[in-house]
Amino acid sequence: MTMRLIRKNIQYILIPFALGLFLALWQMVVVVNRYPMFILPTPGQVVASWIDNWQNGIIPRHLGLTLCEIGLGFGIALAFAVSVGYLLAKSPLLEKIVSPYIIATQAMPIVAIAPLVIIWINTGAVQNALIAALITFFPMLVNTIVGVRSVRPEYRDLMRSYSASAWQVFAKLELPAALPIFFGGVRVGVTLSVIGVVVVELLWADRGLGFLLNFARGQLDTPLMFATVATLSLMAIGLYLSVVILERILIRWRRNVQ
Repeated sequence: MTMRLIRKNIQYILIPFALGLFLALWQMVVVVNRYPMFILPTPGQVVASWIDNWQNGIIPRHLGLTLCEIGLGFGIALAFAVSVGYLLAKSPLLEKIVSPYIIATQAMPIVAIAPLVIIWINTGAVQNALIAALITFFPMLVNTIVGVRSVRPEYRDLMRSYSASAWQVFAKLELPAALPIFFGGVRVGVTLSVIGVVVVELLWADRGLGFLLNFARGQLDTPLMFATVATLSLMAIGLYLSVVILERILIRWRRNVQ
């Protein structure tokens, strides 16, 4: 019974074990090679820097700003991806007309679009969020289209035979069928939104975790750089897990069917 329980939860045992092993190897590399702190700090120095900058309010302030920009950008991308994706899924002709332009926007490098966004929108947070939305939009759009089109035609015919309205077809058939595929795009999208905001902050922002990373690099404060990267990683993991939990809540029926 004990061995079965261990095998079932082996990933929860290996994750902290792998982290501990990585930190031990990191500490050993620094000690053996006698690296100075500005080259490679020890894990303890990174933790001390993180605690100090958290208590001083530096990391929480920049973390809050970055989270607001991520939330705004992801929200914009999600709204457009769902609405446009549903329309394109229902109209193959419209998709053929619009898809080349959507693909063209994704092919353009963000650094080429960013100056235009700066000229058109003079609010820093909105600028960063809009550019993050441009990066995040496409995978959620594609998964929305694929999800809606995954509904088998005979199921639609069956609902029409019972005189179901368009809303009932959407709520009772298309939405539940599309959710598993759609959430695959949301997982990718929430990760890309973090990348998009941080890249923009690295380029020109005067606040946020990307700015803090640039500031630490300019000051040769390597422990703060590592602490900022660790904060970004934990934030991205937290957002991803939030999507996973929401997915499990909304499509609980799928596990019952399986």
